[in-house]
Amino acid sequence: MTLTEQLRIEIQRSVAASLAEDVGTGDLTARLIPAATQARGRVITREDAVICGTAWFEATFAALSPTANVLWHVRDGERVQPGQPLCDVDADARTLLTAERTALNFLQLLSGTATVTRRFVDAVEGTQAKIVDTRKTLPGLRLAQKYAVAVGGGTNHRIGLYDGILVKENHIIAAGGIRQVVEQARAIAPSNVFIEVEVENLAQLREALDAGVTMILLDNMSLEEMREAVAITAGRAELEASGGVNLERVRAIAETGVDRISIGSLTKDVRALDLSLRHIEE
Repeated sequence: MTLTEQLRIEIQRSVAASLAEDVGTGDLTARLIPAATQARGRVITREDAVICGTAWFEATFAALSPTANVLWHVRDGERVQPGQPLCDVDADARTLLTAERTALNFLQLLSGTATVTRRFVDAVEGTQAKIVDTRKTLPGLRLAQKYAVAVGGGTNHRIGLYDGILVKENHIIAAGGIRQVVEQARAIAPSNVFIEVEVENLAQLREALDAGVTMILLDNMSLEEMREAVAITAGRAELEASGGVNLERVRAIAETGVDRISIGSLTKDVRALDLSLRHIEE
C-alpha cells in the first residue's frame, strides 16, 4: 500500500495537530532528563494484529528531532503476533519520551482499524462481496482511517461529500421521488463521480433500476430480501448491503450475492491495538 501525496500532506497536518495538543508549550516532565542523554526504545505488540500507521509514527519523531531514527521490523499490512517487536527507535531521551504517546496513538488506532477490517475481509473470503468503509470516521482522521481500511484489505467508499453522490431517504423525499432525484443528480454530477441510491424495500429497488441507477444501497434488509434483490437486479446494478453488519452475520450477507458490504464500525467503533514502547539498553 503506497502513500499518495495528499496523504503525505495529511500525515504532516495530523501529526502537527496531535503534538500541539499534547506538548503545548513544552514537555515539562521530559526536562527532568539531561538534554544530551541518548536512548533507545522498542515497540512490541501484545496481541495478534495487522500493522498500520508506520508513516505517522515516524513523522511524529521527525517533527521533534531530525536525528531520530526508526528501524522497522514490519511494514504496513503485515500480520504480527503477541510479543513481536515492531520497531526500534534511537533518539535523544527527551524526544523519545515526548513523542512516545502521540506516535503510539497513531500506530495503535490505525492498526486497530486495519486489524478489524482484515477480520471482516477474511470472513467473506470466497464470495464476491467487498468490505467497504463509510464516512463514520473519527473527526480529523478521515484519510488516515480510510488508508487503514485499505491496508486491512477493505475498499474505500467516497472520501467525503465532494467525491460521490449517495442519495438517501431524505434526499428522495425532498426531491419528490427516486426518478426525480436521480435526474437532478445526473445533471450536477461530474463525470468521475458515482451516483448511488439507498433503498429500503424491493419496490424502491425496482424504481431505482427503472431509473437506470447502477449503484444501489440496500438499507437494513433481511437476508431473504437481499437474495431477492440480487435476483431482481440480475447484474444491472452493483448492490451494497448496509445496516446491522457484524462478524457473526457478515458471511451470510455476502452469500446472498451482494457486491459490497459497508460497515461503519470499521472506523467508528475502533479499539486501539495494545502496544508497548519499552526503553532498552543501547
